[in-house]
Amino acid sequence: MSELPTTHTTRAGAPPASGRAASRWVGSTFGAFTIRDFRVLWIGTALAGVAFMMSATAQSVVAFDLTGNNRAVGLVMFGQGLAMLILAPFGGALADRLSKRLLLLICQSIIGLTMFTIGVLIATDHISVLYLAVGSFIMGMMFSFIGPTRQAYVGDLVDADRRGNAIAMTQVANNLTRVVGPFIAGVLLGWRIVGAAGTYFVMAGIFVVVAAMLLQLPPTSSQRGGRPSMMTEVALGVGHVVKNPPLLHLMLGFLLIMLVGFPYMTVLPGFARESLGIGTGAYGVLLGVSAVGGLITSLAVAAMADSPLASRLLLLSSVGIGVALILTGVAPNFVAALVTMFIVGGAFSAFQTLNNALVMRGSEPAYYGRVMSIIMIAFSGSSLVALPVGLLADAIGERATLVVLGLAVLLVVGGLRVWAARDARLAHDPARV
Repeated sequence: MSELPTTHTTRAGAPPASGRAASRWVGSTFGAFTIRDFRVLWIGTALAGVAFMMSATAQSVVAFDLTGNNRAVGLVMFGQGLAMLILAPFGGALADRLSKRLLLLICQSIIGLTMFTIGVLIATDHISVLYLAVGSFIMGMMFSFIGPTRQAYVGDLVDADRRGNAIAMTQVANNLTRVVGPFIAGVLLGWRIVGAAGTYFVMAGIFVVVAAMLLQLPPTSSQRGGRPSMMTEVALGVGHVVKNPPLLHLMLGFLLIMLVGFPYMTVLPGFARESLGIGTGAYGVLLGVSAVGGLITSLAVAAMADSPLASRLLLLSSVGIGVALILTGVAPNFVAALVTMFIVGGAFSAFQTLNNALVMRGSEPAYYGRVMSIIMIAFSGSSLVALPVGLLADAIGERATLVVLGLAVLLVVGGLRVWAARDARLAHDPARV
């Protein structure tokens, strides 16, 4: 009698171990999607992110085409950063006291109208760098409210056990849009029938769809009565961070690394054209490959966002940002730049995903909006630095600028580690100075 074939089960009907492991990975990585309202918010976030990343690509290309220098790109980004710096703290305070759905509806409608207006200006040949900067300023104002409001909305819709995963999956949405947005923008900008004007019209239409998605979500109640003034609430939010050393380390680390690292986006149009000799379509591919790296990495770390490994992975990703920027600066050709940009996107994605998850874990729910508004200040700071970075690139070249930014990130990471070690020693032995 022939032997029966061996199986990989330990009991009748039990799935193979590999199947159980895969099922656990899916459950831990996509657990937040079991919540219907989060799914709707996630889809809306993804669509809005596609339009935003399209605009980031489109405005950089239009600004560079109008002037042929990096200063113009930096000036346009400066307008957005200035608005976010001024209003981001108040955006968080509003998110903690007003209906989050209503606030998102108003802000995203204004962004859609702004994009439509810029499209008209381009179509009628009245566009200028100044108008692009004004449009960027308006969008920065609105995103000062949208960013913390969306993150705080996640805190309302998702229970505490899955909140870190929800934040991580929101970062997955952001990285997915970084793949889709630049690719779509590159295709549309390079397509004569559509061009820059049509690209802006498409972005405006996307925000109409996003507004319709928001109407499917439950409104949150306003909490204006009996609350302190806006300035007092902003001060309380800052105090909540300052009084919590681990949270303070996370916030300052995010602020500094984004400040010195993220402005690399300013020099990419010039780097692509002058250093690599590629056109608009290939520039979109460069951004898209970076976003693919970010998407893959964010999916990989999503299951670990609530684990004890998150802090260690955060450190590794921050070092990876600096190293990857240096490698991009010395990349000899387009193919090599694709590889290094893949690493840049992955490192930045892991850094943002893990940092935001740890920040939400360490914050009290009543302060979610205000804490996330401080995170928005980091993005505003990176946009403000875009102008001097653009000037630096015009002076020393795009390659050298990328290397300088990478070195600056590594210096910041080293300083933060020394500071954290010192605080740990003082906590262990308060008598030491």
